[in-house]
Amino acid sequence: MPAGQTILSYTIECMNIDHSKLQIESHSQGDVIVVEATGRATLGENSDYFDQELQRLAGEGWKKMLINLSGVIQMDSSGISALVRQCTGLARKGGSLWLVCPAGRVHDALSVTRLLDAIPTYDNVQKAIASFN
Repeated sequence: MPAGQTILSYTIECMNIDHSKLQIESHSQGDVIVVEATGRATLGENSDYFDQELQRLAGEGWKKMLINLSGVIQMDSSGISALVRQCTGLARKGGSLWLVCPAGRVHDALSVTRLLDAIPTYDNVQKAIASFN
């Protein structure tokens, strides 16, 4: 097998790993909906899905939303916009959005945009749930 094919195969395999789909699961804890996101919340299909899922949950009547970003490996401006849109929408309805976002790349991105100053943010789900009550 020529060396060029091996390199191409390796590059494609890495690209598939790097561009993982965003996965979202949600469950309730009392009157709080906990949204567990994993993967990348970046421009395109992933951030569209993220925004639509948050809108769907708010449309179902959830006013207290906790978004766990511990499994999100990258978030760009489109993912951040989805958070801001949801936070604003919930606040207008008398609700609130809180985040779980431990130190790392996503935390740094949210810090640079000063979003962590505007949205209550915790290191883990247990601390965040306790703060809602």
